[in-house]
Amino acid sequence: MQDNIVKIEGLYHRYSKDWAVQNISFEINRNGIVGLLGSNGAGKSTTMNILCGVLSQTRGRVLIEGIDMREQPEEAKKRIGFLPQNAPLYLEQTVDEYLTYCAHLRLIEKSKIKAAVDTVKERCGVAHFSNRLIGNLSGGYRQRVGIAQAIIHRPLLVVLDEPTNGLDPNQILEVRQLIKEIAADRSVIFSSHILSEIQATCEDIIMIEGGKIVFKDTMDTFNNYIEPDSFVATMENPPPAEELRSIKGIKEVTYLSDKTVRVRFEVAADIAETIVETSVQRKWRLKEITLEKSSLDAIFAQLSNKTFKHTEQK
Repeated sequence: MQDNIVKIEGLYHRYSKDWAVQNISFEINRNGIVGLLGSNGAGKSTTMNILCGVLSQTRGRVLIEGIDMREQPEEAKKRIGFLPQNAPLYLEQTVDEYLTYCAHLRLIEKSKIKAAVDTVKERCGVAHFSNRLIGNLSGGYRQRVGIAQAIIHRPLLVVLDEPTNGLDPNQILEVRQLIKEIAADRSVIFSSHILSEIQATCEDIIMIEGGKIVFKDTMDTFNNYIEPDSFVATMENPPPAEELRSIKGIKEVTYLSDKTVRVRFEVAADIAETIVETSVQRKWRLKEITLEKSSLDAIFAQLSNKTFKHTEQK
């Protein structure tokens, strides 16, 4: 049995004259959630489409449990469940009809299809909508049905492209929990352009920007590596925004309420100590100050400007 579920080696892909991804290499081991983070157009969807056999790469190899996707695509795809960014749902079908159809596509034995459909409906929390048209479901439940089709054949690897995109906060929490439950006995790749989604869900992270990997390690390492670039402060006697902006190193000031302000500053600046000292001097009566992690744009800038030794995921 292979130690890793996924092994991607030297992956390149070009659309016309432009490279979408360049020299992408990583491995994913059994069980757990790996986050694939990048801004829109960074190359995430291209990487996932190649990984799942939807797109054929220009160069490089994709191995699924040691099986080459190009040489044995059917065998490799049997081990993968895929939910693309736009879920492949037939809105005129009921949940039962759609999942039964997906079970046939996944070559599940006819005698085992009903049990497979019932199991996946329960696991994804859509059993009470068995006879409901998919077109009449809310966005959150449609996404659950999309996840159900991705796991109905019990794949070793589940690939989810922006699975929480467009959902309301409650639906996002529900889908996050479902993904964590699925990852208990298989590997999950979770793609998003939203940093908070990756941080809330994933154990390891691969960050892609400009078609290249710029970070690859555990989420703990990532969170420790990224420096704060803003803080939120509460003051009893806050100054005008112009007064704060006049302090060296401060880039942007936004009042969230009469007494609470968010301040963005240059990453290298030791701004918190300056604010505390200035508050005492000018009698702002600072009550609380909380540093915030960098925005995604700031993170990409940091990673582009620093030398970072990529480590293989454990």
